[in-house]
Amino acid sequence: MPNFFVDNNKQKAANEALARGEKDYMQTGLRAPASNTTTTRGGKKASDRKFGSFRYPVARLDNDSDYLEIKIVEYKAPGTDVSGTGQSLRLQSSSESLKKNIENPLGTIFLPVPETVTDSNGVTWGESSLDGISATGVGLAADFMKSGLSGDFMKDLGEVGNRGMNALNDFMKDDTTASAINAKFASMAVNALGGTVDPTKLLARSTGAILNPNMELLFNSVQLRQFNFDFDFVPRDENESNVIKNIIRTFKKSMNAKNGSTGGDSSSGLFIKSPDVFKLTYKTGRRNHKFLHKFKPMALLNMAVNYTGAGTYATYDNTAPVHMQINLEFQELNPIYSEDYETEEGQEGTGF
Repeated sequence: MPNFFVDNNKQKAANEALARGEKDYMQTGLRAPASNTTTTRGGKKASDRKFGSFRYPVARLDNDSDYLEIKIVEYKAPGTDVSGTGQSLRLQSSSESLKKNIENPLGTIFLPVPETVTDSNGVTWGESSLDGISATGVGLAADFMKSGLSGDFMKDLGEVGNRGMNALNDFMKDDTTASAINAKFASMAVNALGGTVDPTKLLARSTGAILNPNMELLFNSVQLRQFNFDFDFVPRDENESNVIKNIIRTFKKSMNAKNGSTGGDSSSGLFIKSPDVFKLTYKTGRRNHKFLHKFKPMALLNMAVNYTGAGTYATYDNTAPVHMQINLEFQELNPIYSEDYETEEGQEGTGF
């Protein structure tokens, strides 16, 4: 499918229509840029935190045009309440707390699909070891916890101690095992006095053997995905240069924190409020793209603007640079889980 449709005649007509404020020059219903202010009854303009909608290039979109939709969403903290999640010990995620705000974004930016489209999924695994002696200790502690603390703490502790001594006596019947236990306790004693003795090395030095570490590769944690996008802006008339300027300003303003200095209440300036976040979606016309991956809500971590995209400084008569480039670095607010692929969004295309 084509990306943004570019035709000089249609481009000119679209720009003229945009300048006149017409709303019907795009087949897909993507609206023209809106004002960032509202007018009060007294006729004064007041900020309503609405950024409006901006699109580059300004050329109309066809029903088969592929593009990237970026919604600007007011951040809502997920909170610490576990109620209503359906799972007693799972906290609500940002993806869940932001649902209503995503449906009513502060603004929307429409950009071409980047030249490079990639996604990556990853989790963290790590080496883990547990020798037999340590495992025995863990087992005794687990037995103590399972006993439910019958109410007689000393009795429970005594029973666990007896089982531990019986296990230790069994271990001490084997010379190598006895050496391993002695090395472990000896190193613990020396280290308690400030030493740095490794029981494994001590055992190897004395017996030529080491405890079996029972090495395993175990799951450690999930990861938060990051995405980098590069966009080129080459304005073809004054109106399009103004659109590019507004896109850059909107990204800058929405990605930065709010210090509350204009709040007008007693707590203004006392707290720093979270920046806005973003919901990105690859689209074809009005529909979600049927193949490309999906995104969870994301924070914009870094933005870089190059006003000399052509390698040299050059501007039009209205001072707008002739070629600009921006780099956007996003990171998702929540990890990807297997269950996400069973959601309505996750079942589309290649999922997340």
